[in-house]
Amino acid sequence: MARRHYAFTTLLVVAVAVACLSFTDAKLTVNYYKKTCPRMEKIISEAVTSKQLSNPTTAAGTLRVFFHDCFVSGCDASTFISSNHFNKAERDADINLSLPGDAFDLITRVKSTLELECPGIVSCSDILALATRDLISMVGGPFYTVRLGRKDSLTSTASSTDGHLPLTNQTITEIIGVFQKNGFTVKELVALTGAHTIGFSHCKEYINRIHNYKHGGPNAFDPSMEPRYAKGLQAACAKWKEDPTIATFNDIMTPGKFDNLYFKNLERGLGLLATDQALFVDKRTKPIVQLYASNQTAFFNDFVYAMEKLSRFGVKTGRKGEVRRRCDAFNQIST
Repeated sequence: MARRHYAFTTLLVVAVAVACLSFTDAKLTVNYYKKTCPRMEKIISEAVTSKQLSNPTTAAGTLRVFFHDCFVSGCDASTFISSNHFNKAERDADINLSLPGDAFDLITRVKSTLELECPGIVSCSDILALATRDLISMVGGPFYTVRLGRKDSLTSTASSTDGHLPLTNQTITEIIGVFQKNGFTVKELVALTGAHTIGFSHCKEYINRIHNYKHGGPNAFDPSMEPRYAKGLQAACAKWKEDPTIATFNDIMTPGKFDNLYFKNLERGLGLLATDQALFVDKRTKPIVQLYASNQTAFFNDFVYAMEKLSRFGVKTGRKGEVRRRCDAFNQIST
């Protein structure tokens, strides 16, 4: 009995320690730049509006970069670092090679403007967090509070992504494990996956669902897919081997609008990725999908909670990070 009590106490202490390390609130504040860079939010907002109007996929791309950045080593702009002769950076990990350039371009432009306005003050990680929030709101999603004061990472390695991001060929159990490892619940997993209501995926990410499914022949597709949808995807991806950049929208109904149609699509067999459709099959996630499909307000509320939590994950403050002069390079290059 004593041994069991000791083990439980040890696990509790470890869990509390991990929670304290993973989510930082104390040093983040809404008005962090009020005195040091008062026009910061206006500058970001103007740049976001201009970029989204000229490149409508920017919102989805930036949201994806934000998730990939935060989920690996915390929200610290480590995904923005460029590789050099001494180090293969996070951005060049296989899973990050398809991250859209529009997002990187946006944050780089904002950073350049802010360096002229208030040099060495605003971190790239705070710019990314605010730009993501503004873009979500711009395409119809909920507006939420972003606490500021993040510092940019001092390290970035491609190997750090291993096991920290969900993969399209994983089971729901495996994906739940990835989220739980970072302190996120099943409900938060489903809410955050709702971000697939905007954006697109390349054919290679779901080709096994629409061609030769389970070795059933060239035109065999996943029977959980709506037949006309599957055949339409087959036509769209007919030349994916010759052109691996071919992609289709995650939400075929309202691809440019942040809403709950993604979840309604899953009920109709219109999920693009196998992991999308699996959310409507697994008994742990199906009730949440059904809730969000019938109640957009519930989805938005839970998405806001999950995004605010994600934006605090693994945040670096004080001497644990720096405010980079350029988002793609550390202030000092170590060899």
